[in-house]
Amino acid sequence: MEINLKIWSVVNYIQRFFKAPRGSFFLFGPRGTGKSTWLKKNFSDALYLDLLATDVLRELLAYPEKLIPMVSAHPDKKTVIIDEIQKAPQLLSIVHKVIEDDRNKQFILTGSSARKLKKSGVDLLAGRAVKKNFHPFLAGEIGTAFDLQNALRFGMAPIVTTAVDPGQILKTYIDIYLNEEVKQEGMVRNIGDFARFLSAAALTHGQMLNISNVAQDCQVKRKTVEGYFAILKDLLIGNTIPVFTRRAQRALVAHPKFYFFDTGVFHSLRPKGPLDSPEEITGASLEGLIFQHLRAWIDYSDHDA
Repeated sequence: MEINLKIWSVVNYIQRFFKAPRGSFFLFGPRGTGKSTWLKKNFSDALYLDLLATDVLRELLAYPEKLIPMVSAHPDKKTVIIDEIQKAPQLLSIVHKVIEDDRNKQFILTGSSARKLKKSGVDLLAGRAVKKNFHPFLAGEIGTAFDLQNALRFGMAPIVTTAVDPGQILKTYIDIYLNEEVKQEGMVRNIGDFARFLSAAALTHGQMLNISNVAQDCQVKRKTVEGYFAILKDLLIGNTIPVFTRRAQRALVAHPKFYFFDTGVFHSLRPKGPLDSPEEITGASLEGLIFQHLRAWIDYSDHDA
């Protein structure tokens, strides 16, 4: 299939469909989905603490209690944003204390990984902050600039779609996760095994997930593959859909379906051979595109679906 390489021109800010809750909330989403851009646009007067800044992270890791004077030094700032909260999960207990002391203070805590938060056993502020998810662009957000062929090949992640060379950015996207999230955090012992796993996992995109087959394809143990899929979920770049049942019942031996969070990530990771038909890859891309739209609509509309 011939791909239209029309580059999306995004000179002005694209309004997102996501609506912020009134109180404090967590905002989870993969890297590059536009969380920071959205926050800076909609909360321009907030106190902004970026934990990707090494000096800020180093200080708060060493002395988490310093968050209190940082916040109290700006009494006019009713909203406090802590970007990439998983870098310093110990801050959550301090945030909880500040919220208890000042109910008018709103905290927005963003994260691109739930692994450290789960591992640390944090209670996500004991219900003081609701959990929200942020997704790649929706076709309705882009409007007339939406191009189906581009979406199937490059995906809908803002960091890719707004780039001058989306193909090049997409190639480095997974490398960023491998280097920054997986390797640096020591999530896997063998980064080479995990890289092979990503290619094998891409072949299951939009299909029934068979752990044993994936383990055979990437030549690692089944238990290891189960752990790798858990990492994808914790990094928010992979999702599964359980088998549909009409009523609640005991678990049956059935395989869920697996999807990457964005079609561009799938397209970049999927191995391509000389005998692969374009329709085979495009079909999986289209199904994944529909999946990510439905998932975003459910999260943004707060429906129990």
